[in-house]
Amino acid sequence: MTDAGSSYRDLRALVINCTLKRSPERSHTQGLIDISTGIMERQGVEVEVLRAVDLDLATGVWPDMTEHGWETDEWPAIYSKVMAADILTLAGPVWLGDNSSVMKKVIERLYACSSILNDRGQYAYYGRVGGCLITGNEDGAKHCAMNVLYSLQHLGYVIPPQADAGWVGPAGPGPSYLDEGSGGPENDFTNRNTTFMTWNQLHLARMLKDAGGIPAHGNQRSEWDAGCRFDFENPEHR
Repeated sequence: MTDAGSSYRDLRALVINCTLKRSPERSHTQGLIDISTGIMERQGVEVEVLRAVDLDLATGVWPDMTEHGWETDEWPAIYSKVMAADILTLAGPVWLGDNSSVMKKVIERLYACSSILNDRGQYAYYGRVGGCLITGNEDGAKHCAMNVLYSLQHLGYVIPPQADAGWVGPAGPGPSYLDEGSGGPENDFTNRNTTFMTWNQLHLARMLKDAGGIPAHGNQRSEWDAGCRFDFENPEHR
């Protein structure tokens, strides 16, 4: 086994667990999260894990829903944590072959801030790395991952190779990931994919941080609004 060859100690990672279970109830999704965060922490990465269902997140697609009729909304504080992180992993269970309602709410709230620009005129999430972890005891992990990863890249996140991992037991009622005898924690396929995903997030985050993010040309909303067209062919100028 070769050395990683890079230092990751200046990176920060945020994982949002979108389980339906409130703390301190055991989350099978957290079991898979622990594998990924353990690798990051052993590389010196500062990692924070949030369980979204424990938070007071209002429903809606505005940055602060208290400005739109809700009495309370913790999302603005969570958004600050999102913006401080070089890596964002969204993790959650499969229900009825799809992502949990909590996962969908988190993505909606991320989307609520997608029009905010950084100091170079790009969308605010540019220069950050995304990924996802999926658990369950029914089919649908790849479908859930497709939705999460599409959503993250649409908002501006960069998605590395093999940016998802998951575990699902036998179809129908059966043991979940952390249940005794499930075989989940010992599953080599899941462990391999989770490890590869985590390292690919680390590598890409390192590359982006060293490069100063995504180059700011051809993707600046502020410049487009000001009339710059970045070599877009305009028939009116022929």
